Amino acid sequence: MNFKNIHIGQMIEKRIAESGIELSRICNFFKCTKEEIQKMYQAKSLDTEVLLRWSKLLEYDFFRIYSQHLILYAPPSAGKEKGNKKSNLPRFRKNIYTKEVIDFIIEQIETGEMTKNEVMARYNIPKTTLYKWISKHK
Repeated sequence: MNFKNIHIGQMIEKRIAESGIELSRICNFFKCTKEEIQKMYQAKSLDTEVLLRWSKLLEYDFFRIYSQHLILYAPPSAGKEKGNKKSNLPRFRKNIYTKEVIDFIIEQIETGEMTKNEVMARYNIPKTTLYKWISKHK
């Protein structure tokens, strides 16, 4: 899976093919026409309310795809608060590493595209976590 260039419409269409949900049920769920559904398949991005409805209908967390993008491609300083400002937004204790992300990172090391130190620096992964992944992978 390519977490760098996300085309959410294509991913939704793939999930529909996997699940076998009929187009008529989808149209009823969204209260829209087949043409409008086809436009959603072609859309690179969707409104969050629409994406939430797709996630519920297809029983798949499409938002996690964007979380994985942030884990892999956001600059390391993005997760750190500036100064001592407190936020009223919820703080998440850990990043969510899916099997796909772990496999991607292990592949980067095994193919020689990145060293372990480069992976730790670029993706802000603790050394112990990375070495646990490597030992479990082998």
